[in-house]
Amino acid sequence: MRPLPNLMSLLASFEWSFIWDNRDEFLHGLWKTLQVSLIAIAGAFAVGVVLGAGRAHRIPVLSQLAAIYVEVIRNTPILVQVYFVYFGLSEPPFNIRLTAFTAGWLTLVVWGGAFNTENFRAGFEAVPYRYREAGLALGFGRLKTFLNVTLPIGGRIALPSSINTYVSVLKNSALIGPAISLPELTYQAYSLESVSFRATEIYFTLAVIYLVVVWVLSGLIRALEAWLALPEAKRVRTRQQRLWQAV
Repeated sequence: MRPLPNLMSLLASFEWSFIWDNRDEFLHGLWKTLQVSLIAIAGAFAVGVVLGAGRAHRIPVLSQLAAIYVEVIRNTPILVQVYFVYFGLSEPPFNIRLTAFTAGWLTLVVWGGAFNTENFRAGFEAVPYRYREAGLALGFGRLKTFLNVTLPIGGRIALPSSINTYVSVLKNSALIGPAISLPELTYQAYSLESVSFRATEIYFTLAVIYLVVVWVLSGLIRALEAWLALPEAKRVRTRQQRLWQAV
């Protein structure tokens, strides 16, 4: 029974006024984290849909390039990627100078897009071929069949696995901020700790904020998943709920 009293004494020893006095720094960092993450999530979704469709439908050249892209990004550390985008591209022969904010969300788009490419590829390939045949039989072209048949069904199938990618995109912003001096939440916390030496209060607060944000993001996406669920999945969920109630 020792851990609980020790935890309570630890929390009681926190200087909570320090967190309140520096709330503006935390809020500014949180806002920057949300900005970078939302842009990156939207970009990763778009990249995943396009390249996932290219791989699922075996489109020449695009499918091979997407496969190379996925292998390179998924098998290299994200820190190496952000260093290349921010520092490497600024030197010859590229001479492309990006702000820390742009380099941050761009790296996260590239990273998340690679994982989402496989998520959506698997989702699109899981759509029964007879559904696509039915679309073609109705006079739809290949693009219209994809937009009206494959994407709505395959997107729903891919949604659970893509949730993990979106959450990882948000959490990986914590790695990118300190690496390139992007003033997101972790960078702000690190800067505060370096001048105040109140590491316990700062990083405990940081963990709580990330926990709440990830819970909210996961809850919103799961609510979307339930709303977009296929009729068959809804019927299965209803039967499971009835069985649980009967037990």
